[in-house]
Amino acid sequence: MSRTISPLAPPKPPRGLGRLPAGRWFLLVGAIVTLLFAASIAFTLTTMNDTREARATLIEVIDPLVLHTLEMSTSVSNEESAMRGYGRTNEAFYLQDYDTAEKSSATARAKIEALLPRAPEVRDDSDRLFAAIENWRRVYAEEIVRQVPETGKDTASNLASVNNEAFGAVRGALAAQQGHLTLLHGDAATRLERGWDVFYAALGTLALVLLLAAVAFTLLVRYVVLRPVAALQAQVRKVAAGDFDSVLNVSRPAEMAELSGHVDAMRRRVLREWRATQKAQQALADQAAELKRSNSELEQFAYVASHDLQEPLRKVSSFSQMLEQRYGDQLDDRAKQYIKFAVDGAKRMQLLINDLLDFSRVGRVTGDRVPTSTADALQTALDNLAVRIEDNGATVVHDDLPTVSGNKLLLTQLFQNLVGNAIKFRSEEPPKIVVTAERKDGMWEFACSDNGIGVDAKYADRIFLIFQRLHPRDVYPGTGIGLALCRKIVEYHGGRIWLEESPDHKGTTFRFTLEATDE
Repeated sequence: MSRTISPLAPPKPPRGLGRLPAGRWFLLVGAIVTLLFAASIAFTLTTMNDTREARATLIEVIDPLVLHTLEMSTSVSNEESAMRGYGRTNEAFYLQDYDTAEKSSATARAKIEALLPRAPEVRDDSDRLFAAIENWRRVYAEEIVRQVPETGKDTASNLASVNNEAFGAVRGALAAQQGHLTLLHGDAATRLERGWDVFYAALGTLALVLLLAAVAFTLLVRYVVLRPVAALQAQVRKVAAGDFDSVLNVSRPAEMAELSGHVDAMRRRVLREWRATQKAQQALADQAAELKRSNSELEQFAYVASHDLQEPLRKVSSFSQMLEQRYGDQLDDRAKQYIKFAVDGAKRMQLLINDLLDFSRVGRVTGDRVPTSTADALQTALDNLAVRIEDNGATVVHDDLPTVSGNKLLLTQLFQNLVGNAIKFRSEEPPKIVVTAERKDGMWEFACSDNGIGVDAKYADRIFLIFQRLHPRDVYPGTGIGLALCRKIVEYHGGRIWLEESPDHKGTTFRFTLEATDE
């Protein structure tokens, strides 16, 4: 019956940072790295957006405003030159130049007004500029056109002071707007340059975060995984090398701490079991020595039983028979019966001693097991039983029997006892014995069946006990050792023997297993 092993006690819980499992370590560091990475990306995207806006403002708004303001300045100057020339010469082509310049000025104004929603800082300047241009056209250009047909070439001289004042206001407004745009251009350029600097710094920060994340995870793997595993490996290797007193202790992470605790608990249990096994082995060695001594005494007893005990029995039997022969005419029937009882008892005692000797010799003086043909062993047994087989008209048939790992002498005795029992416990019909063999699970299972009187299933275990008999001695002679000897022979060969149940109790089938050879 196997001994129940109690479960190991749970190891002591780790303390400090060792309480964190590896997954928690990676989750914590991963969360920190993710936050830093997200912050870096957000900062980079914000910087990129500000830089993009600054670039768009500079390229798409301020620079076009500067260009269109310059275009308007040129167009207005052309208007003033054309109108002044018309006032001095009264030539009509100056009016055509004026119309062309005015259209260019209108185009430039339309472009400026389209950009003003994106540059509200210059709206006031633009409004003053547009108002000054409209005022100059009203007080000077329109008056030149109206008065030239009446006054002729002196119109420009008459309105020179008006022109100087009104167009001076236009030049002032242009200068103010251009100055303001110059300042805005400088601010935008500075903002764009600063944005690019910040953007590159953000990219550097992002790269640094990635580098720090790689370093952090490398250190984390080394600190949480590689070093604890290496430490546990070294400690286990030390124990495996024979230092069973070496303690296994890994403090982090929680999984490795728990694992080392369980392994150390197993080490302590193995150490205790090993020491207990050593004590048991020592006790077993002492028992083996005692058993060897006892076997030696049993061998001495077997020698005495085979020689010293049988000699008095032979004398009792011989002298009883001589007493009957010499004084038989002087003895009555009762005395002759007593002599017959004495002779029969001596013979049965001698048979019992021989059977006991055979029982004690199994596995002790019969040699090692070798590949043995069971067909040859059965044939030898049948040769030994040839007279009984012939006298009882018995028939023995068998299949092709295999080669097993066994001892031929013992296997012959096994078959001889089984076939002999089948003949002894026969029915009214002539005995018919069938021996078969079948390969099952690496073993050969043999069956020895007969058509005899059979055995009740309730006696299936009792019949294999020594000295157990189911019938009176005067009905079926024998010592009751035969089947016990069969079981001992089978068990010596690593198998087992049993009685197969028969519902109608007709005939007997004994089954037994023997080890197959490696061939």
